[in-house]
Amino acid sequence: MVANAVFAASVIFLALGIWLMEECPFLIPFRHVLFTKYGSALAGFGVILFLNLVTALYWIGRYLFLKDTGRKLAHLEKQLRTGDPLSDELSRRLKE
Repeated sequence: MVANAVFAASVIFLALGIWLMEECPFLIPFRHVLFTKYGSALAGFGVILFLNLVTALYWIGRYLFLKDTGRKLAHLEKQLRTGDPLSDELSRRLKE
């Protein structure tokens, strides 16, 4: 789940960087000044933005894909306790 969030955030971050390079060609002559004077601030902002993207995508992934996990696990536990035939193999594996 974390690897998927990091991958998606990397793709979004890369797409955002490409879009910014296309939208701001007038900054090309000033890139040396920008990186020497504001490089640490830009890098810090980029790291914070990337971490926020990873966090948001991780939260969205958990919300969408693990929505009913507790209910499903409760149903499985109920099946194991009652000894339904569907859970015979699973209960044998748990006893081992």
